Amino acid sequence: MCGIVGYIGKQDAYSIVIKGLKRLEYRGYDSAGIMLHDGKNLKISKTKGKVTDLEEVSSKDNNFFGTIGMGHTRWATHGVPNDVNSHPHLSNSGNLAIIHNGIIENYEPLKKELIKRGYVFHSDTDTEVLVNLIEDVQKNENIKLGKAVQIALNQVVGAYAIAVFDKNKPDEIVVARLGSPLAIGIGDGEFFIASDASPFIEYTTNAIYLEDEEMAIVRLHKPIKVRKIKDDALVDPYVQELKMNLEQIEKGGYDHFMLKEIYEQPNVIKDTYRGRLLSNKGIIQMAGVEDNLEKFVNAQRILIVACGTSWHAGLVAEYIFEEFARIPVEVEYASEFRYRNPIIHSNDIVIAISQSGETADTLAAIKLAKENGAFVFGVCNVVGSSISRETHAGAYTHAGPEIGVASTKAFTTQITVLTLMALRLAKAKGTMSNSDYHRYLLELEMIPEKVAEALETNDIAKEIAQIYKDSSNCLYLGRGYNFPVALEGALKLKEISYIHAEGYPAAEMKHGPIALIDESMPVVVIAPKMGHYDKVVSNIQEIKSRSGKIIAVVTKGDVQVKELADHVIEIPETSDALSPLLTTIPLQLLSYHIAVMRGCNVDQPRNLAKSVTVE
Repeated sequence: MCGIVGYIGKQDAYSIVIKGLKRLEYRGYDSAGIMLHDGKNLKISKTKGKVTDLEEVSSKDNNFFGTIGMGHTRWATHGVPNDVNSHPHLSNSGNLAIIHNGIIENYEPLKKELIKRGYVFHSDTDTEVLVNLIEDVQKNENIKLGKAVQIALNQVVGAYAIAVFDKNKPDEIVVARLGSPLAIGIGDGEFFIASDASPFIEYTTNAIYLEDEEMAIVRLHKPIKVRKIKDDALVDPYVQELKMNLEQIEKGGYDHFMLKEIYEQPNVIKDTYRGRLLSNKGIIQMAGVEDNLEKFVNAQRILIVACGTSWHAGLVAEYIFEEFARIPVEVEYASEFRYRNPIIHSNDIVIAISQSGETADTLAAIKLAKENGAFVFGVCNVVGSSISRETHAGAYTHAGPEIGVASTKAFTTQITVLTLMALRLAKAKGTMSNSDYHRYLLELEMIPEKVAEALETNDIAKEIAQIYKDSSNCLYLGRGYNFPVALEGALKLKEISYIHAEGYPAAEMKHGPIALIDESMPVVVIAPKMGHYDKVVSNIQEIKSRSGKIIAVVTKGDVQVKELADHVIEIPETSDALSPLLTTIPLQLLSYHIAVMRGCNVDQPRNLAKSVTVE
């Protein structure tokens, strides 16, 4: 949520910042702004709308240039999306400018105190309170900007990633983070600041990721100084070499990032198990699991915490772990887990799943689990992210950058990682026969090829989308391993087409949702040949007798469901446990085409953000 970009160097800051903001559009936002300093003057342009709207507004000023700049895309929290509430925000004197990702929870009492001291506020934001607090500290203590930022941040409660500029110190930007990601790119005589590395990947492959409660002063011609916000202790920053490349964050000829990412799934699933799965030797090797194998084998239970699509991947994992390794699994929304008083034992394993590795609720759940003595294992996609650092061990999904807000390849690669973990644990515990174990290894190795085959249903999905694009509701049904896929399919449709959709276990249809079924209700039924096929066929007959329109995802060569369904999408045959990796593909394509036909912004759905770093 919210995107931060900053530059300090010799190049034209405007073009770098604007391009960087466009790279961060995937995070979701409703307004944008930019600040430039040309050596003398501080200039700001900001507006409600997209970065293209910002370009149009700022282009009206022929003198809008400089070699120091900060830009921001805002996802509204305090105050409606409008020009005034957009960032950057200035202090009352006009000397300080700030951009901010996060929420200052105690902004109201701070604001009241500052008003008493004569400060005037022009926006409804918590961010304007923060910049004036910094100025108040700076004036009262007669100190430099960096120290003022530090003192002010020790007075605030909440989460933040900030960049602050003082026009009286035009050769530096002060940055800090707590709960929201912030990266500093180190170039040749220049520095870049961003929410992630995508805005500066073409300029440098060297970056520092600030840890929570750290701040840095980024100065021209001087090394970066990183300090702890609480006690001012110096930190030796770790300069990381970035593995990302420019091609990964561009559309590569596809109309949308989402479509590109759907089609990347055969390759990224292979990347996820590459080096980990050696089927010819009957080996699964994952350092994070292997180094802690005793903990996994002796675990009393597994708790999975996640949000959104990652939660659905966790539900699939519940079936897989319990079936393969015979260990009880509970799957919790991280947002609920953190606010109740959960029973956590020291011999529990908590698996935290997050695409971005920055999800605020999941990070809070990790902290709670660690405080209660549990071993915490992270599954995430972004190298160096907060979850990868906060957990005891973990595994990356290797999906590559996922730009589309609606997650696709993250879901299938998360399931891949979790399946590898369950198989390794089953092997260690002896809960699966050797023949089944080797069969699953071979089957998993064949999944990328079968996903590629499932992608060939694109044209059929497009034809079905044309028929149902104007529907106002849709029901998704699945059983067993494919119940979570029904939830995920419904979520995809909701997210990008704004059609109301619900996912249900197929057997639960009779306990309420069947009342909704009539001739105008499309019902997507996931009915592969494996698993509870006969039971799902019975559910389909119940829908048919009530005139519902049936869209069925079936195994290639299916006969029974074909006779009952209005539309059939065929996928290759695989084992029941691995079927979610295939059944989800046509549902992604169906949602995509419906959204495109409805004229929706597929990659940046309204009101949504890619990385949910606030509550």
